[in-house]
Amino acid sequence: MKKFLAALLATLTVFSLVACGANKQSDTNEQQEVSAEISYPLTVTDMAGREVTLSAEPQKIVSGYYISSSACIALGLTDRMVGVEDKSDKRPIYKKAAPELMELPNVGSAKAFDMETCLAAEPDLVILPMKQKDTAAALEELGIPALLVLPESHEQIIEMFTLIGKATNSVTKADALIKYYNDKLTEVENLTAKLNDADKPVVMIGGTGSYLTTAPAQMYQASLIAAAGGINAGKDIEGNSWTEISYEQLLAMNPDVIVIPTNNFATAAPDYTVDDVLNDSQLAELTAVKNGAVYQMTTGFEAWDSPTPSGILGTLWMLKTLHSELYSNEQFIADVQDFYQTFYGFTPAAEALAD
Repeated sequence: MKKFLAALLATLTVFSLVACGANKQSDTNEQQEVSAEISYPLTVTDMAGREVTLSAEPQKIVSGYYISSSACIALGLTDRMVGVEDKSDKRPIYKKAAPELMELPNVGSAKAFDMETCLAAEPDLVILPMKQKDTAAALEELGIPALLVLPESHEQIIEMFTLIGKATNSVTKADALIKYYNDKLTEVENLTAKLNDADKPVVMIGGTGSYLTTAPAQMYQASLIAAAGGINAGKDIEGNSWTEISYEQLLAMNPDVIVIPTNNFATAAPDYTVDDVLNDSQLAELTAVKNGAVYQMTTGFEAWDSPTPSGILGTLWMLKTLHSELYSNEQFIADVQDFYQTFYGFTPAAEALAD
């Protein structure tokens, strides 16, 4: 018995040492993965194909674009931001999720960037829209890294999250946001998989200034319609920006549904209302008008029809509007509340999201 116990003890000791060694090796491997995740100096390729090198992890970020600013909030970078785009004081999402951004220096807009204010903030990273290529080049000459972003599709939004996450060492949060996006897109795809063309309504989404503007096939707004099981009324129009149309063109499109988007720059809705569309005598023969199928996208948060992180909510809103039999308003409200609590730190009231 003594010999047996001695042998058993020896065996257990060996197993313990092996397990301990394996655990230590596993811990070491995890630490190595974490430490090797992002290291500086770091070179990334921005969405214009430019190689941008950061000597150290950015601690002072200027965002000259409301879309990248919103992405920075979702990635937990608010406390590093030292300058933001024009009209930040009119963006409801800042008031709800990051009011401190409303007090930061204003570095202008995509059309008129304020280089002097930007430089005074002493940033070690500047994020700009693709239109600001010349500004990015000027900053590069001054030794300030600048990333150019162009999120005009679901794929490009994911690319933007990946780029900013890597550049700022916020990969974990970027991965969580990307996973949420992809999971919801897969959910929408599965829900709409059995729809055929006859089940898909023709949808005209208007611009914020006039319902005689619409989104051509290359615009982000068109991807929301397609993902949610609709057909874009402007699918045959060339270009990638809001396009003016005539009454005759709109009547020829004869959309089943008309969507009024959220105003990008203020808490107020666009310059026209559902009633304006329904009461326009020149549109009386439209199927959407006859059926009262004119809808205002939710206001008071962000432009859900724009490629911000909450653009996924625009897809969900479009799905519940076009196919309530597949995705209910109750589920939509729950998803919106979950999204904003997870990535922006506040929970919208259900009343603010109701139809």
